[in-house]
Amino acid sequence: MRPFKNIQYYKFCAYGFFKNLRFFDAFLIRIFREAGLSYLQIGLLYSIREISKNLFEIPSGLVADTFGRKKAMLFSFGSYIFSFLVFYFGSAFLVFAAAMVFFGFGEAFRSGTHKAMILRFLEEHNWASLKTQFYGRTRSWSQIGSALSSLLAAGVIFFTHQYRALFLISTIPYIIDFLNLASYPNYLDNAQRQLNQNFIERLKNNLRDYFKQFRQLHQVRAFFSAASFGGFFKTLKDYLQPLLQTLALQLPLFLALNQKQRAALLIGLSYFLLYLLTSFSSRQAFKVEARFKNLPLAIDVAYLVGVLAVVFSGLFLSFKFTLIAALLYVGLYLIQNIRRPLIVSYLSEILPSNIMASGLSTASQLETLLVIITSPLLGALVDHLGLGPGILIIGLLYLLFFFLVRLSPNQSKMLN
Repeated sequence: MRPFKNIQYYKFCAYGFFKNLRFFDAFLIRIFREAGLSYLQIGLLYSIREISKNLFEIPSGLVADTFGRKKAMLFSFGSYIFSFLVFYFGSAFLVFAAAMVFFGFGEAFRSGTHKAMILRFLEEHNWASLKTQFYGRTRSWSQIGSALSSLLAAGVIFFTHQYRALFLISTIPYIIDFLNLASYPNYLDNAQRQLNQNFIERLKNNLRDYFKQFRQLHQVRAFFSAASFGGFFKTLKDYLQPLLQTLALQLPLFLALNQKQRAALLIGLSYFLLYLLTSFSSRQAFKVEARFKNLPLAIDVAYLVGVLAVVFSGLFLSFKFTLIAALLYVGLYLIQNIRRPLIVSYLSEILPSNIMASGLSTASQLETLLVIITSPLLGALVDHLGLGPGILIIGLLYLLFFFLVRLSPNQSKMLN
């Protein structure tokens, strides 16, 4: 039986679909700007979110591996829901900062944990060879959720002229996903595999196995490779919103509508189409892997293509070629959804299954550190130099960073 015909596969797909029904995502920068925040303050909010996530990243992974992954996921979604409510009722920078702290807690206990559950499921059914295809397919449903979320959010703004309601509406799919996660089989909790040991013994063994992963250079580079492009994407992805707003004011479309309605329609429709494309690209990740002689090479090429797309997007935007810049910026999203299944597949080959959540959380923590540094930097650059130059400079920095994190062409041989 093919794994994507299994009932748990559909639960994994449902998880990604409902998780990405964050109706505010496509308009988050617009929400903050309407509240009177500068781009630097927005960058600081992103850093606060990532610092909160960073503080609990590795501990949350170890707790998930030791005490139970499903329990960690349920705590994560409870924290998300609370943060949405704080965002809805708040309006000042400090209140938004508090909401970002709870959002960061949710991210810390989620990142790496659910991927580890998927890999545990594949291991249980002897389907490890299908991990890139399986993860790519489940991830594609998260992109479909993002597409629908963008379209529905645009409709809410168009008819109500209110951004804030998007936070409240987002609690509904997250409650549904909480119930979905609670229905996962107990063996995915992972702690059940070590019932013959007490909590302290399990934690001690997992810590020992965890620190063994840093003794080889190729494993350390793999963590940084995963983290660098993920941090690059997280830092830049929301800046598509002001780029599209600029485009909305330039194009002779929807002229009968007011500025907010025009921006909402263009942003919502653009994100809808974008996420349909990223859903397709995520499903094709395993085909991309098959076209390269080894997995590390495919991961490296994806990094370069994604960063260069952003560099040229910033360059064209600096010279007021906004439409070309927007089209190039789409490349960042497409490459992220091709590269993500590839790097998760690669990490799963070099990490022991008993510390999978904490290992993936390590990559996520390094990613978080990069976002903490580069988000305020990008915000300050945009405030002082403009959107195009800011994007261009960050792109060039990550292009230089590639030479430190690229994987060895022969690295796949080290796995054998």
